[in-house]
Amino acid sequence: MKTTLTLAERVARAFDSAGPLRAALDGFEPRPGQLRLAVAVAETFDHGGTLIAEAGTGTGKTLAYLLPAVLSGKRVLISTGTRTLQDQIFYKDVPALARALSMTIRAAYMKGRTNYLCWHRFERLREASAGLPSADRSMLEHIADWSTETTTGDRAEIEELPDDSPLWSEVTATGDQCLGRECPRYSDCFVTRMREAAAESQVVVVNHHLLCADASVRHGGFGEVIPDCELAVIDEAHQLEDVVTQYFGVSLGTRRLDEFCADAASALGALPQDAGRFASAVASTVQDVQHDFRRLFDDAKLELRSRDQPGDRMTLSPAAAGRLTDAGNNARESIDRVIALLRTQPELPDDVAAIAARAEVLRDDLKILLAADDPAFVHFVEGRGRHVTLRAAPIEVAGIVRSEIVGDRVATVLTSATLAVEGAFDYAKRRLGLDDAKTLQLPSEFDFKSQAVLFLPNDMPDPRSPEFNQSAAWIIGEILDRTSGRAFVLFTSYAAMRDVHDRLSRKTGWPLLVQGMAPRSTLLRDFRATPNAVLLATASFWQGVDVAGEALSCVIIDRLPFASPADPLVAARIAAIQQRGGQPFHEYQIPLATLTLLQGLGRLIRSKTDRGVLSVLDPRLTRMSYGSRFLSSLPPAPITDELAELDRFFARYDGTTAPVVD
Repeated sequence: MKTTLTLAERVARAFDSAGPLRAALDGFEPRPGQLRLAVAVAETFDHGGTLIAEAGTGTGKTLAYLLPAVLSGKRVLISTGTRTLQDQIFYKDVPALARALSMTIRAAYMKGRTNYLCWHRFERLREASAGLPSADRSMLEHIADWSTETTTGDRAEIEELPDDSPLWSEVTATGDQCLGRECPRYSDCFVTRMREAAAESQVVVVNHHLLCADASVRHGGFGEVIPDCELAVIDEAHQLEDVVTQYFGVSLGTRRLDEFCADAASALGALPQDAGRFASAVASTVQDVQHDFRRLFDDAKLELRSRDQPGDRMTLSPAAAGRLTDAGNNARESIDRVIALLRTQPELPDDVAAIAARAEVLRDDLKILLAADDPAFVHFVEGRGRHVTLRAAPIEVAGIVRSEIVGDRVATVLTSATLAVEGAFDYAKRRLGLDDAKTLQLPSEFDFKSQAVLFLPNDMPDPRSPEFNQSAAWIIGEILDRTSGRAFVLFTSYAAMRDVHDRLSRKTGWPLLVQGMAPRSTLLRDFRATPNAVLLATASFWQGVDVAGEALSCVIIDRLPFASPADPLVAARIAAIQQRGGQPFHEYQIPLATLTLLQGLGRLIRSKTDRGVLSVLDPRLTRMSYGSRFLSSLPPAPITDELAELDRFFARYDGTTAPVVD
């Protein structure tokens, strides 16, 4: 009798020394951790349920979940935290696996709609292009030439288009701006084609932002973006709580207001001449909307400026919300007048009807944002330069993850290199509402005992003292002299980064690159291309950045990355834990900081040939009782407080006798 192999058995055979992977994949070598993860994923797919798996760097987790996904024969959703990993899976890993298995793998790559050209808005802008600056007209014609050749409509294909190009926002469509099935170009819309391709694919590759946007749309009963998938893999799952918080909240700011008013003016301007009186009345009321909302945002700015603590966020207490009541009521009344005027017409062109629908959403969102007594949400004001935004974010997302992200899928795997704290998954399971999930922890395949050294200086001042940055600049300079630059220096605040950079620039001759002087992608390109470069950066460089080889031989972190308790969301989560009798510092703040620290330090060792120095300058690691909790989660590299040991470490690789620098 012929025996049918289970999915786990088929996966194990593929990884066998005589299997297809070794023969077809360049550089493939058996890794025990990779096989264990692949089998665990296969068993989860076969039997159902949820698996949380930490796979240390070097495990090869992407192949470990892709293989069972492909062999399962079912549609599998794969969600990543970064565009870089999304690109790698779709353009590199899936084709390589298809060649190794000698099979066709139907895969789809899905991004958010603002990555794609909107034919309708593009054609409208070309009609009005005479009023554009010459540089924009030139770029618009370049986009026009590209549009005749592209099959995807993805802006990533236009290399000349800057990341922050305001012109692109005029030729793409947000969820608010999209006309959906009413659009005259719906059938040949690039987003429509993307969805159709996904519906016919077995592997659907998305990112967490699209995953959560889709879940939010489904939750509101507005359809779906991603096709139904029985199985799902959520990679880089340590980011999931933050992204869910963003998409299941409400926000309304100056950018959204300006976009609404501009789109309303454009739609009304396209009405036929006999609708002039109606268009004029609506346009006048839209101007009232802009005026009244601007007053509301100005009042919110005053609240932000009047608080005691510095920063760009402020909790909107019921008292503060009350002070915004008059401006909020005026804004709501003006938006109601726009809605009433538009609803007097039995038939409206699609563009104008879309403005009416958006006005209703604006009104409903404003009501939520000014209801600051909802205990499930934290309400706050956020200021960025000239822009201000009112936000309401869910304090806890465990229930949302459980019901809307994991939902009723047959099986879901959540994985990352950083999910466990002190060897346990209690924190991740609690924050994500997945108490019943199975867990698996796999150590890194790299030999940190020989590939890295952890330098913890023992004479640093308290990180909250005014002297800390001065001492940090000095010790960073000493470390860089021993590593010949080639370093990331990661900070927990822009202020500290700027201060240390100012001091360090007078001390060291190594090339210094600083976050803010160029776009992120440009900084990374320049870092790789500049010998002995040093990059000083903050939060966005702590994860999702890969620089392999000797170009990066040192990662220095100034302070333990505790989330600021003054941040409205952090403060609300601390308060929620206190209200249920918990200990927020131990249950929330330390685990969150630990995982962030591990992400930052994880930038260094990315292959078996990498080696270098890890350093945390914060003396609380060794002086405070909770420091041992951080240390127990760090990679098992030897620890030293002697600068001379760094010379000896590099000398062992260089085959030289290191000079001792005092």
